[in-house]
Amino acid sequence: MRILVVEDDRDLNRQLTASLVEAGYVVDQAYDGEEGHFLGDTEPYDAVVLDIGLPEMDGISVLERWRSDGRGMPVLILTARDRWSDKVAGIDAGADDYVAKPYHVEEVLARVRALIRRAAGHASSEFQCGPIRLDSKASKVSVDGQPLKLTSHEYRLLSYLMHHLGEVVSRTELVEHMYDQDFDRDSNTIEVFVGRLRKKIGGDFIETVRGLGYRMQEPGSGRSPAAKG
Repeated sequence: MRILVVEDDRDLNRQLTASLVEAGYVVDQAYDGEEGHFLGDTEPYDAVVLDIGLPEMDGISVLERWRSDGRGMPVLILTARDRWSDKVAGIDAGADDYVAKPYHVEEVLARVRALIRRAAGHASSEFQCGPIRLDSKASKVSVDGQPLKLTSHEYRLLSYLMHHLGEVVSRTELVEHMYDQDFDRDSNTIEVFVGRLRKKIGGDFIETVRGLGYRMQEPGSGRSPAAKG
């Protein structure tokens, strides 16, 4: 999962980014509204954390331009605690949720997880496909109840496929949502990680759909397995 953090306070930006990366996300950073708008307008993100008080272009204007251009990614805005009008303006501009400053990073992480789940049509933080269970809150995976050790890239790949159970996901989409904007998108690393992941989870849960991409579902299933809590 790929997140954009738009925050001009470099210490806060760095703190949020570090916590999101530790939780298993890929994170791009912007420090002003113009840079944030450009990245959100040209790169695919699963969620955006957007400060309202930004230089160059304020967060409300950034959000309004995204929405008017048809950009529908979930957006969590950061507002000043005593400015209720900012919260109203943010929601009216198209924000999906807000957190007031000063905030606890854990709350931001929880709200980001919730936004991504809702965007994927899931209510629970746990996803299941046969014996495979992924807990997005704890960033842990188990198979038949036994903990599974994955690298950060393997976890990101599995997490994205589990969030899109039963759907065909293209290689390009996986690359765009697993790596930042500086990644070499012509490399074959996705195929390598799919191969490694298949060996670790066992079975035939990740299907190669020739010419289209990959689909994760229970072997023999003709429909998308439901996420379970």
